[in-house]
Amino acid sequence: MDSHIRIRHYEGPAGGWGSVQSLFRNALRSRVRLATIDALAHQNKPEGFACVSCAWAKPARPHVAEFCENGAKATFWELTGKQALPEFFATHTVTELRTWDDYSLEAVGRLTHPMRYDHLLDIYEPVSWDLAFEEIGRELRAIRAEDPKKVVFYASGRASLEASYMYQLLARLYGNNNLPDSSNMCHETTSVALPEVIGQPVGSVRLDDFAHADAIFFFGQNTGSNSPRMLHQLQEAAKRGCVIVTFNPLKERGLERFTNPQNPVEMLTGGETKISHRYYQVKAGGDIAALTGMCKALFERERASGGILDHGFIAEHCHGFEDFRVFCEEQSWGVLEKESGLKRTEMEEAAEIYGRANAVMGVYGMGLTQHKLGVTTVQSLVNLLLLRGNIGRPGAGICPVRGHSNVQGQRTVGISEKPDLVPLDRLAELYGFEPPREEGLSTVDACRGILNGEVRAFIGLGGNFLRAVPETGPMEDAWPKMRLTVQVATKLNRGHLFNGDVAYLLPCLGRLEVDMQATGPQTVTVEDSTACFHASKGRARPISEHLLSEPAIIAGIARMTLPENPQVPWEEWVADYSKMRDAIEATWPDIFKDFNTRMWMPGGFEKPLSANRREWKTKTGKANFKVPEALSASFDSGMHDDVLRLITLRSNDQFNTTVYGYRDRFRGVEGTRMVIFLNPADMARLGVAEGGNVRLEAVAADNVTRTVSGLRAVSYDIPEGCCGAYYPECNVLIPLSQHAERSKVPAAKSVPVRLVAEGGGLQLRAAE
Repeated sequence: MDSHIRIRHYEGPAGGWGSVQSLFRNALRSRVRLATIDALAHQNKPEGFACVSCAWAKPARPHVAEFCENGAKATFWELTGKQALPEFFATHTVTELRTWDDYSLEAVGRLTHPMRYDHLLDIYEPVSWDLAFEEIGRELRAIRAEDPKKVVFYASGRASLEASYMYQLLARLYGNNNLPDSSNMCHETTSVALPEVIGQPVGSVRLDDFAHADAIFFFGQNTGSNSPRMLHQLQEAAKRGCVIVTFNPLKERGLERFTNPQNPVEMLTGGETKISHRYYQVKAGGDIAALTGMCKALFERERASGGILDHGFIAEHCHGFEDFRVFCEEQSWGVLEKESGLKRTEMEEAAEIYGRANAVMGVYGMGLTQHKLGVTTVQSLVNLLLLRGNIGRPGAGICPVRGHSNVQGQRTVGISEKPDLVPLDRLAELYGFEPPREEGLSTVDACRGILNGEVRAFIGLGGNFLRAVPETGPMEDAWPKMRLTVQVATKLNRGHLFNGDVAYLLPCLGRLEVDMQATGPQTVTVEDSTACFHASKGRARPISEHLLSEPAIIAGIARMTLPENPQVPWEEWVADYSKMRDAIEATWPDIFKDFNTRMWMPGGFEKPLSANRREWKTKTGKANFKVPEALSASFDSGMHDDVLRLITLRSNDQFNTTVYGYRDRFRGVEGTRMVIFLNPADMARLGVAEGGNVRLEAVAADNVTRTVSGLRAVSYDIPEGCCGAYYPECNVLIPLSQHAERSKVPAAKSVPVRLVAEGGGLQLRAAE
């Protein structure tokens, strides 16, 4: 953390010299290895490696530097020269390490040795791999004899397709479908919403569609921090005249203007590209009302002059149109304005832009999915696209921007708690066992099981589960009550500091490192946000000779846990990953035909998408209009005026729970993450002084006290009634019960909270 706190308005664009300076600062801080220069040159390139940060598409014709600011930080973070050696753990107790912040824990460096937690000494101690696998296997066998459903197999979004396939097979051979993953925390809403309306669980947009779109409508997605390479496509689209319209509560710099760091002229002259032609600051949870208002305006224009809706497409390909039309026409403009936070004229203006465009893309992020009515919100965006046939043609479609590097791919190869999404009969045929058929535990369900003591063991394939989930305090208290906890990781994080009776911290190779196995260096694969598969080959020397690959660790646990099965060649798969890909192809032949050959295609090879062919694999056999359940995806709008809607945010110096530093350049915050962004009118109404010390208290029906203290009030351009603060620091405010209906994604984008004055420093001033 920086030694001082400074909060000031940032005037610059996304990218530009600010991005370059941030990279140099992070490179020095991470003490990167010499291999980093070579790595950056091959990042997201054919024959190179897939970035370990976001899942944005890898183009067939990449830029010279096909990485963004956050992608480079992720590379620096993994190729750091710092090491968390056994000597470090010998001199720092786990209790002491719990007092460290997220940044300081990961900044210790790469894990180098398998470690076992000693409860008596309160430290991690080195252990051999053989002993680790033997004890883990013994503990898992004992729990399996009691009830195999008491073990959770969690997967982080960056595990490769190969590791993910092995992991899901391990869980099912063990006897359960308890396979929660990162998707449960972000885009599971997409996986529930889209199959009902277009018949597939992923988006329909490919990278080439950006070159053909006439308009791009953004909802709830911060491109500049979460997927900055996407700014290349947006800049090119804006320059050729594509109209970009954004709906988001906060003004995000990447969707306002951008200076391309790879363009010498722009860098030297200070040139920048305006990204969004219109920017509508919708209220948190107000997207359903905004989308309904746009559709209502389109119906009104259709009645007045005709020629707006694609009646041919609707008649041939859609179901439920008439019910949806009636619903939209019955809505009051006054109610739509109140729930969306937008004016009628703004919704009509957006509808006019949409109506003039022949090919429109709908792009969205967790600003839509992380709401109680997230499924309805995503389907409302699809409603808008269907009105003019904007799915299944070039330049058009629905585009969920996934988060972590391979989170979508994990679902493709079986990491799912939902058995109906996995070809269980095929797994049974290939591996000679009867897979479990009942639904497993999602992330929310796993948390409940840990809290009530039903879960006896947690195996974590990467990630920072305990820091990412809601109910932080109770979860930390309940975690040590489990019998076994195993964490596979590259770096230390807070989730490793709460341990079961038997606890292991197992270091794995990073994706950027050479993965040498019996048949030579290995390659892994990932799937990007546009449903394309890519090969990824590490190039750097491993930081430690004691590291194992994720597939080797999974196989080691499996061999010591499960009865011998000659049809499951764990050792052969680890020796030669191409045999693993043959197994993936045998399980999903329609998706992975000629997998080992096609994985090297520049730009990746495409997953078949039925909606792109206008084949609708839904219950009706058509694309379905869905009448919204309500106009607000937020909590009850009838709450008291002092209740605000909290939006949890990431800074541009972090990715997911990984904090690279304490400079949120775009929001002008330096040296701290303990801030709350407030609308000036709300500050005046509630009597909050700029820089005042406040705490947030969650407002929940269970009356449980959930608070975050020590926040500094910052005046910010955010809609009235809304406020923003950083994730994961504010996860403690989210009740486990507050999740998206049906998808169970934590509803972190509209958390009801109150502000309370704190003693010391600047105080709340009396309301006028």
